[in-house]
Amino acid sequence: MATFTIIIPFYQKQSGILNRAFTSIFEQTFQDFDILVVDDESPVSVDGDLKSLTEEQRSRIKVIRQKNAGPGGARNTGLDNIPASTRYAAFLDSDDIWTPNHLQNAYDGLTRFEADCYFASIHGGEEFYYHFSMAELAKSEKVARLSEEPLIMEIPEIASVMLKNWSFLHLSCMVIGRPLFEKVRFEAALRLAAEDVLFFCDSMLAAKRVLLCDEDGALRGEGINIFHSIDNDSPQFLKQQFNTWVALDTLETRFSRRPQDVASIRSYKNTTRRQALWSQARQIKHRRMPQFGLLAKWALRDPAILQSVVALAVGKLSR
Repeated sequence: MATFTIIIPFYQKQSGILNRAFTSIFEQTFQDFDILVVDDESPVSVDGDLKSLTEEQRSRIKVIRQKNAGPGGARNTGLDNIPASTRYAAFLDSDDIWTPNHLQNAYDGLTRFEADCYFASIHGGEEFYYHFSMAELAKSEKVARLSEEPLIMEIPEIASVMLKNWSFLHLSCMVIGRPLFEKVRFEAALRLAAEDVLFFCDSMLAAKRVLLCDEDGALRGEGINIFHSIDNDSPQFLKQQFNTWVALDTLETRFSRRPQDVASIRSYKNTTRRQALWSQARQIKHRRMPQFGLLAKWALRDPAILQSVVALAVGKLSR
């Protein structure tokens, strides 16, 4: 029986990464937790990272092994296996580490303010310069300050605010209560894309109350995972962009009655189309065949991409 169940999706190509995450968990000031590690057919086994732990620490960890289903599928497996006594689910990516007070801050905020969704700030490091803290939101959004030490806020229509720029959110800083983890799930098929943004949105829309804590909850790591080596020239890039478009298209249905939010989502969809087509233009430039099969699948679902093809061609000719 534990207050928190910590869900760690595990897929790594480098040994020792998970041990850093374990260390940060067992150094928490709040110690009422158990851990679910979902080994998503990782090239590096989780077993090596368990060896350095004490017997008592290992007794608090359950490892679930499954065929590769991507990060969303692994997290869903974790959510499906939370013990009946757990009050809150906390996510931690295997290459990230928590700050010592993360669970304590989450517990204090969630219980004091009777909330079921909580986000802390994340420190991204130089490589992840685009992350920004919760306090930055107060400069542009109307916020209600609930406490000062640590600073905890809430924002009306937080899901709409998220659509402007979701770089203040990260799964390793997210904690949800039983009313949410019993029903909200990731769109597992949208791997390498925006399944986390969809999960944020669905959780926010279903939550009784969403809290934002300015104190850093995690430090973002740089482990070798499924997102590395995917750039504009990667064969996986077009698939990633298509899945991102599908995620955004799904997101648009969530906000169909909010014209301003729909406009923001459609802008992101246009950007995704352009990035996808530029990647295929680069394939041609390097004398490689475009991915016609996936492009055709995209066009069947999204005829507007054909307009983007014409616009791209006109732009090239005009130069």
